[in-house]
Amino acid sequence: MKITAMQTDFVWTGQRNWIVVRVHTDEGITGIGEAFPVGPDRAIAETVAYFQSWIEGWDPFDIERVWHELYAGSRFPTGSVITAAISGIDQALWDIKGKALGVPVYELLGGKVRDRIRVYQSPEADTPGSLAEESKRLIERYGYTALKITPFAADSDGGTWHDQLEGAECRLAAVRDAVGPKVDIGVDPHAKIFEPSRALELAERLRPYRPMFLEEPVRPENFEALAKLTAKALVPIATGEAVFTKFQFRELLATGAADIIQPDVAITGGLTEMKKIASMAEAHYVSIAPHNPLGPLATSSNVHFAATAPNFLVLEYHADDVG
Repeated sequence: MKITAMQTDFVWTGQRNWIVVRVHTDEGITGIGEAFPVGPDRAIAETVAYFQSWIEGWDPFDIERVWHELYAGSRFPTGSVITAAISGIDQALWDIKGKALGVPVYELLGGKVRDRIRVYQSPEADTPGSLAEESKRLIERYGYTALKITPFAADSDGGTWHDQLEGAECRLAAVRDAVGPKVDIGVDPHAKIFEPSRALELAERLRPYRPMFLEEPVRPENFEALAKLTAKALVPIATGEAVFTKFQFRELLATGAADIIQPDVAITGGLTEMKKIASMAEAHYVSIAPHNPLGPLATSSNVHFAATAPNFLVLEYHADDVG
């Protein structure tokens, strides 16, 4: 079997593109994967088209060889566009291999360690009361055992830090009261806090409500600053959606910058890298909760990955039907 062509299609959701990467073969088997829409989405399509000339005629089963050709062949350390393109291609190659051999991809990744994949949903609302109501509705209707909320209302950026802390506590307290003690609740400030000391203050303010994790409370570029926060916080710190490949995650893990990592299969390098990153994290006693805000292709890839990772914690999930 040989790779004959690659193409990229866009599915507009009304908010962002789902970027679908297809790899075609001479035996009529086509694999599909999803790349992350990092901003210049057309640049990802052009990168996939450019990479076609590198691997056209190659055996799609040689996934490791293809990955290293695309990554190392790019010469300079890659950024988001290249790793997103590689991620989509890599998922598509695993899809081809699973289809050709007639086995689910999780079997090719080492086999299952679990039969069910735990997911969390993200309720959205501005007031604590409406956020609590939406959280309770999701739990009652769909049976989720975990949620993730933003601690800050949409109009809170212009307020004082005192008001933001008060609002964050009110929001988490309302959700906790609505869903009870057995539902895990992640909290995601979306990297809006600049100072690690303030992030620590937020963690302490929220700690009585037992958040499952505090996700990316500060910008993720400075692993040392994150490590200082993680060492002091009594709430698990999570990060990783903007970290690419095993090379960056090696540094993150070595500095002790997180208790939970959140690589994204559509941008960190695909399933090939996800497995390696998970193994490194396992050796550091760090759990993995994949970042997954995209479409059903990325969700499918993450489900196959999660089935095989002993240190998997929970998967982010955005349902098509949340009404």
